[in-house]
Amino acid sequence: MKKELWKVALMLLLVIVAYGFYLNVQIQQSFSGNKWQVPAQIYARPLVFQRGEAMSVKEVQQELELLGYRKVTKPTGAGEYSYWNGRFNIARRAFDFSDHSEARQFLDIHIRNEKVAGIMDMESGEVLTQAKLEPWLATRFISGSREDRMLINLQDTPAGLIQALLLTEDKDFYHHYGIAPLSIARALVANLTAGRTVQGGSTLTQQLVKNLYLSREKSLWRKLKEAYMSVLLDWQYSKDDILEAYLNEVFLGQNGQQAVHGFGLASLYYFDRPIQELGLAELSTLVAIIKGPSRYNPRRYPARVTQRRDLILRLLYENEHISSEEYEHYVQRPLGVVSKSQLARQVHPAYMDKVKRELRQVLPDPDARQSGIRVFTALDPHTQRNAEKTAQSALPAVEKQRKLQDLEMAMVVTDFDTGELRALVGSRDVDYKGFNRALDARRPIGSLVKPAIYLTALEQPFDYHLATMLKDEPVKLKSSYGKYWQPQNADKTFRGKVTLLDALSGSLNVPTVHLGMALGTDNIASTMTRLGVQENIPTYPAMTLGAVDLSPLQVNQMYQTIANEGRFIPLHAITAISSNEGRLLWSFNAPEYIAVEPEAAYLVNYALHKVTQTGTAKSLKNAFPGVNLAGKTGTTDDYRDSWFSGFDHDFLATIWIGKDDNETTHLTGASGALALYTQFQSLQQPRSLAQRFPSELGIAHFNPDTGSVVPRGCKGSLSLPAVLNALPQPGSCDITPPEPVPQEEKSFWERLFGD
Repeated sequence: MKKELWKVALMLLLVIVAYGFYLNVQIQQSFSGNKWQVPAQIYARPLVFQRGEAMSVKEVQQELELLGYRKVTKPTGAGEYSYWNGRFNIARRAFDFSDHSEARQFLDIHIRNEKVAGIMDMESGEVLTQAKLEPWLATRFISGSREDRMLINLQDTPAGLIQALLLTEDKDFYHHYGIAPLSIARALVANLTAGRTVQGGSTLTQQLVKNLYLSREKSLWRKLKEAYMSVLLDWQYSKDDILEAYLNEVFLGQNGQQAVHGFGLASLYYFDRPIQELGLAELSTLVAIIKGPSRYNPRRYPARVTQRRDLILRLLYENEHISSEEYEHYVQRPLGVVSKSQLARQVHPAYMDKVKRELRQVLPDPDARQSGIRVFTALDPHTQRNAEKTAQSALPAVEKQRKLQDLEMAMVVTDFDTGELRALVGSRDVDYKGFNRALDARRPIGSLVKPAIYLTALEQPFDYHLATMLKDEPVKLKSSYGKYWQPQNADKTFRGKVTLLDALSGSLNVPTVHLGMALGTDNIASTMTRLGVQENIPTYPAMTLGAVDLSPLQVNQMYQTIANEGRFIPLHAITAISSNEGRLLWSFNAPEYIAVEPEAAYLVNYALHKVTQTGTAKSLKNAFPGVNLAGKTGTTDDYRDSWFSGFDHDFLATIWIGKDDNETTHLTGASGALALYTQFQSLQQPRSLAQRFPSELGIAHFNPDTGSVVPRGCKGSLSLPAVLNALPQPGSCDITPPEPVPQEEKSFWERLFGD
């Protein structure tokens, strides 16, 4: 009998050991790899201070507010700042950028006359030429999982949190082997005495095992399995590894449909601040929530949570982690929980749609996208907000003024120097997450095609210059279907002949068609492709007046190359991606190249500046006196689409207005999209466009009646930039005196190129 018992015992032992191996495999597979699906963290661009660069006090204040910095008399800890008389003292947070890490830094930023007058490291006294704040965490891409967390490292966790957590939940954590039999026994006695559950005996390790591997089932078998796995976990991994996993796993609340896990996310959810910036009272509040996130929800039951927080602070005092004075100070503090966390907001859906599309291209593996990666974007929060304000206020104003309704719009704003997308709006409802018109609406672009046509001509400097005379006479063209097409100017008149400059700045249709047919529609299509249009471009005659369907993003790409002096850079939202540990995974490095001749691009930009001075967008001259802008209006047949693309020193913006059912809007480019651009720029405070003068160009003088080159000093001549070595020798000064016109103050460009 005794022998049989030994056999049974041995078999039982073997079963237990085998089961242990099975459980151990489960533990290793998850604990040694990615334990969780962690949302991608999406960051905006960092605000960079560059000595001598334009920046206002308001811009800095808005950025600090966005980042959650606290205004104090004298900053002592990260995330604090003070301001007095144009001078900011900022305790800039430490941050891991995509390519380097920066420690906490005390910065003195001096703003004078809307410029960065000085930058200094206050600790070292070093005068700096550049500094930057950490980027704003704009949003996080949460997958289908209902769990949400933000990973933190044990070494970055405040000591006060660890002390409060261990004293409250598992004071013998560093001394047991995964389970604490005495604690279990004490809890069992207390619960039996009370007749209900009043005390728990689970260690932190057991709580972690239950959350990571087991169901919520309440049974003896589950408790035994939990204990066994806890011992195995404790045997294989260090206490610090287990504690760090617990810090990131513990359930601490519910944000809508998403469960808030881990102290890193809970700190932002309840306090809108990184956990490193919380005081001991706030840290104790987070520990208090562990007992029951529903029962101890600080937004719903502040008194209940305060009572438990104070109990935890009492434990810290009794165990000599804080003094009696500190204890009295902390228990007097309010909870300090924000009424609504920024985490509850889904911001800028149209822009984030573009980020998601790029992210799927760069990281096609879904698991890689849900491993806590950090995605750095070019989003400018303030420019994005201004674009959204424009959609919300300026478009309804146009509807009211014109007695219209059901208009839709899209807007794309880029830094044309870098190709970075600064803002994007896909609907008049800026919170709409559906059809993204900025990316997906293909609409005829109307007169926005014209700069590509004139660029094609100006790339042939021996044949065309800004004073070249174009025919403004009736033209009748036969289509491939046998029908005749007779384009008209907007005013239904013909001028006989006009200069190339006047034809473009005045957006004249007939001279453009004459020029386009002389150049060849295939050549124009080739130019558009070089400018960045990745579509099959029709080459029938009507394409010369914009019978080409493009999205606002594609139009912006075309104008980016023109505004960037002929240099093509692909428009992009994502600039870099790093892993949760800070390892660089990807960075934008598409090489820029010269797509069109810089001299021709400059001449087109000169004409686009004229558009805003004397042409179809001349209202900008009055709206922003003294500011040099450039741009082009666009209107399609029957006024179905209203377009404008314009740029200043910093940004290129493309705006489209139309109706989803393709009905007429009764708007021209000037009365519709240009009105929105004007409103947008009034929020942006535009800076004057300044472009490099190519070495191949010089100032030439032309007869305004014939376009022929004349000597310098001829009365009534046109002084225009041109490729000098492509011009013939000047002829005589035989110029018909022009009709006297009222004198207007000359613009910067006119003063620069005039006699």
